Amino acid sequence: MIPALFSGLCDDAALFPPGNAPLPDALPAHTRHLSAPYGDLVGPFVFPVARLDELTAGAIELSLTLPGGPATLEPALDRLAQIDGAKAVALEIAAPAEQTAAEFFAALDAAADLMSGCEVFVEVPRGERRADFLAALVGGPFAAKFRTGGVVAEAYPDESELASAVRAAVTTGVPFKATAGLHHAVRNTDPHTGFEQHGFLNALLATRHALDGADADRVAATLAERDGTRIARELGDLPADVVGAVRTAFRSFGTCSILEPLEDLVALHLVPSSALAPADEHASADEGAHA
Repeated sequence: MIPALFSGLCDDAALFPPGNAPLPDALPAHTRHLSAPYGDLVGPFVFPVARLDELTAGAIELSLTLPGGPATLEPALDRLAQIDGAKAVALEIAAPAEQTAAEFFAALDAAADLMSGCEVFVEVPRGERRADFLAALVGGPFAAKFRTGGVVAEAYPDESELASAVRAAVTTGVPFKATAGLHHAVRNTDPHTGFEQHGFLNALLATRHALDGADADRVAATLAERDGTRIARELGDLPADVVGAVRTAFRSFGTCSILEPLEDLVALHLVPSSALAPADEHASADEGAHA
């Protein structure tokens, strides 16, 4: 029901702004998402390492965020090992402000054994350190993570900045994920905050164009495009091999709402409307068919 282009695209970041869902609500909601007709859309549950003490036993796959950098990795994984059923499948590690790329990656390399079995995303800082971090990722085992928004306007890179980051990652073979700000499928102006928000379909199409060798201006123009029908048509026509290449490059994005991206995909006719039916409705239908 969920096309390959969108499989596992939405990491469940319900705990993070602006959603800020309470943990007792977010955990069962994640389970419901995974068992729903649109379950293939959903990636791991994004969890801040500082809140691990709030997590109780229960089978769940986590993408752990570590804003404190590599130094916080070992104690975080030690604590996680004490929680029955919880498993880290991904790590999202930021670089402290004072840490150079050389220092950061030396610390990560020293912790390689701890990260076995996890996909590791390095949050690439904006500003003057970005080039060094991107260069250090080339040819290595780690992926990039780009911030695409936040709770203040300054947290949103404009289309030129994001295009430069995406194009640099794609042309050097560095996979990446995005986080924050991708609340809707298509580029838009948030009616409540006035922030210019990137669209996740724009990012997918920009990745596709970067894979084709598009220059920075073309990639930026794709990120700025507001015609959802046009974007959907181009993405809907991608052959399977191109879909595979796009998703190998652009792994996922964190979203505090799973349903908002899904509703946009349905509205653009990229996912069937039946995906929005409640999981229990589909379960009843299946039971009836096998009665």
